[in-house]
Amino acid sequence: MPNVALFNKSGNQVGEIALSDDIFGANVNVEAMHQVVKMYLANQRQGTQSALTRAEVRGGGIKPWRQKGTGRARHGSIRSPQWTHGGIVFAPKPRSYRYTVPKKIKRLAMKSALSSKVQANNIIVLDELSFDAPKTKQFAELLDNLKVDSKTLIVLADNNENIIKSARNIKGVKTSLVNTLNVYDILNYDKFIITKEAVQKVEEVYV
Repeated sequence: MPNVALFNKSGNQVGEIALSDDIFGANVNVEAMHQVVKMYLANQRQGTQSALTRAEVRGGGIKPWRQKGTGRARHGSIRSPQWTHGGIVFAPKPRSYRYTVPKKIKRLAMKSALSSKVQANNIIVLDELSFDAPKTKQFAELLDNLKVDSKTLIVLADNNENIIKSARNIKGVKTSLVNTLNVYDILNYDKFIITKEAVQKVEEVYV
């Protein structure tokens, strides 16, 4: 069972916290994480790209010149794909790129991503995190106290507007709730800061 340091907002260690071995100490399955990240990115695509085929492009209703005797190649329409302003071959059309992977793969990928942060020593657990009002300066001081100067994901147990508003203007910092946490964000950010309460919720969900 991995033990990690427990910090307060001043950046001082106030103890240790034992993390679930099944969730934060699992074997890292790179293939599962790859599948889930690919699915996540595909599902973000709008799929609104569109181009005109030769049947949809305007013009080309008359044969440009007679079939024989001109010395030029035969053509039936000036809107064939080889012509300038002609139609597009296999033109892309609006479509959905959405697909899913099995729940077991998603769960395995999440455990692998969380475990990878522990193994790389890039996880920071806070005993509590709360502000009386939205203050970006206070949040920046918190990061300084924790000696964090890279891309950081903040995971909260519940929706806290003061914290979310305090962090949203800081470049490279993103806040997430336990129920919106995803593998892509965990891997995309260098540091993983999570509250003690959020750790308990994660362990309840993925036990």
